[in-house]
Amino acid sequence: MQRYWVETLGCPKNQVDSDKLIGSFERDGMVAASSPEEADLVVVNTCAFIDTAREESVETVLQLSDAKRTDAKIVVTGCMAERYGDELAAALPEVDQVSGFGVPIQLEKPKKLGTPVTLGKTKSLPQLDLLNLPRPKSASPWAYVKIAEGCNRNCGFCAIPSFRGKQRSRSEASILEEVEQLDAREIVLVAQDLAAYGVDESRRGAIVPLIREVAKRTDRVRLLYLYPSDLTDELIDTMCEIGMPYFDLSLQHVSKPLLRRMRRWGDAERFLRRVEDIRARDAHAAFRSNFIVGYPGETEEDHDQLLRFVEEADMEWISFFAYSPEEGTYAMDLDGQVPADVMDERIRELRDLQDTITARKRAALIGEQVEVLVDAPGVGRSHREAPEIDGIIEVPDDLPVGTFRKVEIVGAAGPDLEAR
Repeated sequence: MQRYWVETLGCPKNQVDSDKLIGSFERDGMVAASSPEEADLVVVNTCAFIDTAREESVETVLQLSDAKRTDAKIVVTGCMAERYGDELAAALPEVDQVSGFGVPIQLEKPKKLGTPVTLGKTKSLPQLDLLNLPRPKSASPWAYVKIAEGCNRNCGFCAIPSFRGKQRSRSEASILEEVEQLDAREIVLVAQDLAAYGVDESRRGAIVPLIREVAKRTDRVRLLYLYPSDLTDELIDTMCEIGMPYFDLSLQHVSKPLLRRMRRWGDAERFLRRVEDIRARDAHAAFRSNFIVGYPGETEEDHDQLLRFVEEADMEWISFFAYSPEEGTYAMDLDGQVPADVMDERIRELRDLQDTITARKRAALIGEQVEVLVDAPGVGRSHREAPEIDGIIEVPDDLPVGTFRKVEIVGAAGPDLEAR
């Protein structure tokens, strides 16, 4: 009986892909190894979003190659395999196979050990459609569910459409079947462009009825990665009605001229107006966003405008990323490149401000009673905390995992809370 080990890097969408691969391995009779050293097949699901992610992916491949048994096979899949398949195979002789999206992984080793095998990029729909592969039951009380693949937008900084392709939405029936199969208390819906679900099939607004159907099959439905222009009144009201007023808004910046250079919609005034509107509908609404710092042409005035927005928006969670030049993107040819030391200083200033805001907002919850889902012994989350990316709520160790409990917040330490 062959044993597998899957190492996943990058975003939640990659985690879903890994779960699908695991489902296919187990369907073929394989079992999970307790460590990479004990596996017959080691798979690294890579991320290629920015330079640091690519570096981490290569380092992980090399580390696992050193750790695995000499007769075990190592396979690289995911975004790096799709985007740099042939280059990766040539640069990493330690790898037995470089497998792009949807390309079946060969379970047998090549006859000549150490000779990389690349099956190339898929030219149309993949032979092995990861979106619709079965998944094992969720091992935790929550699970990500990917409802679409690819993206139809053309953001100036993003290379994802070049290797993930155009958006293709799953059928509602296949999504609901997966939700039931996972049997999780919280379902986190993810996609490159979540609110655009169904648009590729002329089903604009299909995200709302999907959310309502998923909510009938689980206790919580959380949404990640909402493009701001698609945040309709109907979608906002639905999120509040199902008791999950958590809004993860992909804003990227607030300076209107810079956003146009990014090929993005919106500006600070529009974004603030939307945040205020949501808070007026539900005072318990929580917000997350992310911003790119140092995009070509970003001025000190643009940076100051972003600082003012962060202070005024008063969001619970914000992440900041230094601009990373990506081959084949519109931004690669733009003038006004921002020096690395300037980017670093701007990010430090923004993070210091947001850390203060997050700590203040978390401390303000002391004395409140909230409902938490117990993720693990001593660890819970309310609607305000998405799994893996936000803070946690420390709860008594004896609360059963997978249950909902009312707790009182009694302490705060930065992003984390303590409850009894």
